[in-house]
Amino acid sequence: MKMRKELWFGFAIMALVVAGAVGMLLGVETITRGHLGLLMLSLVVVAIMVGFPTAFTLMGMGMIFTWLAYDRDITRTLDLMVQAAYKSMANDVLIAIPLFVFMGYLVERANLIEKLFKSLHLAMARVPGSLAVATLITCAIFATATGIVGAVVTLMGLLALPAMLRAGYSTPMSAGAITAGGCLGILIPPSVLLILYGATAGVSVVQLYAGAFFPGIMLAGLYVMYVILMAKLKPAWAPPLSAEERQVVLPAMTAALPAETQQYAPVRLLDALKGKRNAQVPTAYVLRQLALVVMPGLLFVLLATSSWRAVTTVSVEEAYSIQPIGFNDNSSRVASEFGLQEPPVEGGLQEPPQESTGLQEPPGADSGALAEPPGAEPAQSAPSAPSAVGELPGSTAGATPQAATQPAPTWWWVMFGVLGAATALFYLFLSFARLEIFKMLLGSFFPLLTLIMAVLGSIVFGLATPTEAAAMGAFGGFVLAAAYKRLSMDVVRESVYLTAKTSAMVCWLFVGSAIFSAAFALLGGQELIEKWVLSMNLSKIEFMVLSQVVIFLLGWPLEWTEIIVIFMPIFIPLLSHFGVDPLFFGLLVALNLQTAFLSPPVAMSAFYLKGVAPPHVTLNQIFLGMLPFMGIQVLAIVLLYVWPQIGLWLPQLLYK
Repeated sequence: MKMRKELWFGFAIMALVVAGAVGMLLGVETITRGHLGLLMLSLVVVAIMVGFPTAFTLMGMGMIFTWLAYDRDITRTLDLMVQAAYKSMANDVLIAIPLFVFMGYLVERANLIEKLFKSLHLAMARVPGSLAVATLITCAIFATATGIVGAVVTLMGLLALPAMLRAGYSTPMSAGAITAGGCLGILIPPSVLLILYGATAGVSVVQLYAGAFFPGIMLAGLYVMYVILMAKLKPAWAPPLSAEERQVVLPAMTAALPAETQQYAPVRLLDALKGKRNAQVPTAYVLRQLALVVMPGLLFVLLATSSWRAVTTVSVEEAYSIQPIGFNDNSSRVASEFGLQEPPVEGGLQEPPQESTGLQEPPGADSGALAEPPGAEPAQSAPSAPSAVGELPGSTAGATPQAATQPAPTWWWVMFGVLGAATALFYLFLSFARLEIFKMLLGSFFPLLTLIMAVLGSIVFGLATPTEAAAMGAFGGFVLAAAYKRLSMDVVRESVYLTAKTSAMVCWLFVGSAIFSAAFALLGGQELIEKWVLSMNLSKIEFMVLSQVVIFLLGWPLEWTEIIVIFMPIFIPLLSHFGVDPLFFGLLVALNLQTAFLSPPVAMSAFYLKGVAPPHVTLNQIFLGMLPFMGIQVLAIVLLYVWPQIGLWLPQLLYK
């Protein structure tokens, strides 16, 4: 029987892992607990590659080796398992996972992807490689809204792959665009990967979402640039669409104005409103079309004016010299007992007033002068009391401090310069055909974009926690499914079942990771790895390169979930030794783990696509198409490392 190449590759990796573990044990004089921890890690990798469930493999190996570490004490072993499981169950960040997954399944069943792909490929009909570009953008938007890589690749394999093959596109390029675009959902927020990394590394999920936004857009932009470049250099790989494929059919009411597809829409609609028009076209229809024409300009003006006030207005905070409550326990205690006083100069305990030493001289006896009569000193010091406390609002002659202004930042001018140019181009070339495409986008692209931006905006700007935003996104999925008349009990039942199935897998995986990590630390495996890495005297750059190369290689035999829950707890304690920001490291890892879906033999995207592709599309063609996109992912990692502000600018701006 002839064995497939993928199996040979997998068995070769398992043989290397086993040989490395045996060589490690034979090469040391004394086998310590740390070596047992490394042996456990090797056995876990082999068991996962053989096909055992990852979560239960982690739990089983963790319990067995914890039992060995505790000298076969079953009670302490079970105690550790219960504590690790409870610690994972008490992590409230994980509540967002089932809510985001539920949102994704509802959006998937709203059947928006077909409308989205059709409207985008018509909108980009004149762009080189328009079908592949539309496929990438559709995958990016839909993968971001759902976060389910398998669903996006499968649906686009059914929808976009036949269309690209009929248009004469190269099979590898078509397959590569679908598989690479579908993987963007694990990078662009809201992403389950970032939630798992944040819970594992102790990093704020909110900051991870803010940091991953621009790297995700950068990666999607690099994919689009590659497709356009190859369509220009190799026209046979992505031939342009024919005139028939670019044709837009006007509705009967619009054609009755009369109107033609290339006619300038705003002028013709105004003429139809104020001049002679066909009696069969109601005035309300013309007004609705004009409202659609005016809508982008109004949105741009509203967004520009509201954001201008937000970025140029600086509110003046009134400063008081009173310390906040709880700022200093000692001073607050003194103030509560004796009124407003200066804090004591010497800290710590002081001698009590010596009242029991007998009679004392009256005040002022040493100076020989008469003391002020009672009430004179407070009367003089009374006007100065407000200065010690701070002027009360309105007690000064001046008016209440008003908000100051500042120049708008550079990013505001750049963003609204781009939006303004896009709006101007929209109105400059607004034919009736483009107006119909815009209406198609309003029904497919903008609902998804609104849902994504509402969820992300509420998280990034601090309006809601990730869990609250996920609940809002799940409700938005309900609304979308109902708006497109796809909401039924069967859809809800299936979505709930799939959500429970996926969430159970992820949460059990997290529990298994906690048990495995506790056992690994108990055996001393983490300490042994730290000593070995630190003994290499690596610089920060060398450590970053080494860690990303290891993660890249792990992506070939393992999936991203296994890499996050097994190997991130090993890397994260090393970050403080080399001065690496865990937030920045997480962004690099999220970019790097894109390769886990594209690298054979465990390239799940390839198998998702192969399951729905025509029979003549082979796995080798799919793998060949994925390789250039893997190279683009490596380029994106390099760009993010060279210019870290791509990922850190937004978190630093929002959470100074």
